[in-house]
Amino acid sequence: MAVAFRGGRNGVGSGLRSFFSYRIFLSALFSFLFLATFSVVLNSSRHQRHIDHTLPNAYVQRTSSFLALQSDPLKTRLDLIHKQATDHLKLVNAYAAYARKLKLDASKQLKLFEDLAINFSDLQSKPGLKLGGDGIEEDAFRQLEKEVKDKVKTARMMIVESKESYDTQLKIQKLKDTIFAVQEQLMKAKKNGAVASLISAKSVPKSLNCLAMRLVGERISNPEKYKDAPFDSATEDPSLYHYAIFSDNVIAVSVVVRSVVMNAEEPWKHVFHVVTDRMNLAAMKVWFKMRPLDRGARVEIKSVEEFKFLNSSYAPVLRQLESAKLQKFYFENQAENATKDAHNIKFKNPKYLSVLNHLRFYLPEMYPKLNKILFLDDDVVVQKDVTGLWKINLDGKVNGAVETCFGTFHRYGQYLNFTHPLIKESFKPNACAWAFGMNIFDLNAWRREKCTDQYHYWQNLNEDRSLWKLGTLPPGLITFYSKTKSLDKSWHVLGLGYNPGVSMDEIKKAAVIHYNGNMKPWLDIAMNQYKSLWTKYVDNEMEFVQMCNFGL
Repeated sequence: MAVAFRGGRNGVGSGLRSFFSYRIFLSALFSFLFLATFSVVLNSSRHQRHIDHTLPNAYVQRTSSFLALQSDPLKTRLDLIHKQATDHLKLVNAYAAYARKLKLDASKQLKLFEDLAINFSDLQSKPGLKLGGDGIEEDAFRQLEKEVKDKVKTARMMIVESKESYDTQLKIQKLKDTIFAVQEQLMKAKKNGAVASLISAKSVPKSLNCLAMRLVGERISNPEKYKDAPFDSATEDPSLYHYAIFSDNVIAVSVVVRSVVMNAEEPWKHVFHVVTDRMNLAAMKVWFKMRPLDRGARVEIKSVEEFKFLNSSYAPVLRQLESAKLQKFYFENQAENATKDAHNIKFKNPKYLSVLNHLRFYLPEMYPKLNKILFLDDDVVVQKDVTGLWKINLDGKVNGAVETCFGTFHRYGQYLNFTHPLIKESFKPNACAWAFGMNIFDLNAWRREKCTDQYHYWQNLNEDRSLWKLGTLPPGLITFYSKTKSLDKSWHVLGLGYNPGVSMDEIKKAAVIHYNGNMKPWLDIAMNQYKSLWTKYVDNEMEFVQMCNFGL
């Protein structure tokens, strides 16, 4: 017991001592923390006072001004009004720009918008707005506010009224721009198509070249077989029906001759005078030797070179063809200029100055013993007996032809340059044009009227191409002006080489149909609806036609 009691008392005493030691420790800790905190606060206060003394005066002044402005309600409203004026000025200028774009320079709306833009600019730069001693002058501000609100109201009303109209006009303008762009593309496509068509028309198809080569080969292989025939007096007999055909196209000439013979009532009275160039002379002779004409018809084949009077000292066209200036016009830079002017490139086709093309103006000298002759182009087909043409009274005229004018089309004014004084003085622009390709010529009247001399006179004047472009129709219109007898249109129907609208009824009634234009019936670009009218006269039994794959 004594041990236990003693141990318990010692435990109580030890606990009290521990308790008082703990309180002393806490008191010391709090005292230390207080002193540390007080020291930090004291140092911070001293540092802040040092910063305040070192701040620049300008900073203090700007801060004071900013606080003063923040507290000024008029300044806030002024900024808002200024922003409204600026925004509406931009909008008004935008609509004015639309009006100019739409070409409304003389419109009332454009003037109003421009005046309104000037008013907004004047309001923004008004000198009465300034800061007074106590801020913005209130009277000036209220006056500005009223003016800006009035202008804003006016601008909004104008914009509401114009918006729908301007939107519609912008759509119209966009549509016009689109149409213009499409038209430009269409014109470009037409020019390219015209150039391609002209190239096709001027090119010699492979089948034609093949035919000519095989005919010449036949002549070389059998020279004895194709000796020239003796002179036939029928070629100078004026009582017969004589035809003149000038061409270097063997198959085309054969179709013309064959169509005449097959539709003639008395074919033994028909004589054909075919003239070609030296290159195709042999082929032409071999064809008609291998395929002689039926039913007694006759054919005479010559080359241009056999007519000795045709030289550069006599024929202006030959002299012009030899000139360096004309050769430069025809043969230089054609590829470069091909796509620039599809209309004028056709006049650069050398056929317009070929001798064969101009032989028609020398008929009386080529056939001095004949009285009348029917001239036929190589792109025609004869569908009926045409001997009635020799019976037509030409009333002393030289040329019998079908007129082509209708309305204002195909008149002299379209073929000749009436700005030239000589043309203007000598001819009438409204005179009706006629067609070359099927013409009955009275050679006696031709000699009497000295038409070849007239042709030479005008051809010499046109060396610089100032009277007409080129070709044979313009000089023909001039040479036979007032010397042409108009024939019934059923004698000669034109347009099968370019016009798909020629009616079949008109074609059936025609004595002669003409494939004038680029779409010749022997080319791949021929119009299918008319091609069969030509192909039925092709001699398909001729072996070389089959071998050369004409695709007829």
